[in-house]
Amino acid sequence: LLLVVRDTLGPVLERDDRGAVAILTLNRPDKLNALSNELLAALMAALDDIELDRAIRAIVITGAGRAFSAGADIAAFKRHLDTGPAEAVMHFMRPGHQTTRRVESFPKPIIAAVNGLAFGGGCELVESTHIALAAETATFSKAEINIGIMPTFGGTQRLPRHVGRKTAIELILTGRTFDASEAANLGLVNRVVPGARLLDEALALANLLADKPPLTLAAALGAIHRGMDASIDDGLAIEEAAFARIVPTHDAREGVAAFVEKRTPKFLGS
Repeated sequence: LLLVVRDTLGPVLERDDRGAVAILTLNRPDKLNALSNELLAALMAALDDIELDRAIRAIVITGAGRAFSAGADIAAFKRHLDTGPAEAVMHFMRPGHQTTRRVESFPKPIIAAVNGLAFGGGCELVESTHIALAAETATFSKAEINIGIMPTFGGTQRLPRHVGRKTAIELILTGRTFDASEAANLGLVNRVVPGARLLDEALALANLLADKPPLTLAAALGAIHRGMDASIDDGLAIEEAAFARIVPTHDAREGVAAFVEKRTPKFLGS
């Protein structure tokens, strides 16, 4: 029997648990799901809860209405920008940095289901997720340059890691809009699907991952995340340490035994 639990985490974020998958919906459709500090805090709180919830093994993040997210809530942050650099960094940049870093380093797989426009900080949220699917009609932009600022939620660092330095420079300096097909070709999203199928496809992928051994998933995610910025030798050491941590687990031993015995493994998450 499929367990469905719905929870409104304040008016700005909704959580919908479907079995082992939590759907987090950015819920400011009238503001194109702009990432206010309230919404970022709600997302952080939801991730804190989910990390400790052993029943939830994967997450899908999507947006309500026609947007994934139009980016940072510039209208709300204008007063901090007007006050000065220290205030702008403290109240505007750091909450975005903290949230995207939390998403990027989360020990359970997070899938972005990009249902519409993903501009500025919304694009940066996509960059920080582990896997991203996009509707055919989704659009993307590093639009900050058009209002006189630069990416503030990690975009100058993550986008080059996804698409390469020269492509990232062109996208960030022009602020041009690009479609889902180009985003997939560049490696920003994994694949493009029909809009009507987006959530179903994201849930199917999330459920596939939820059936995998969770401690091993977490170890692999951590090794990839930490190793991206390391030398190959340091990265191999990170991989070795991650492997050593999962060798004693039930799931690693069960998986290998099941392979040898030609049966389906029974992973317990331990």
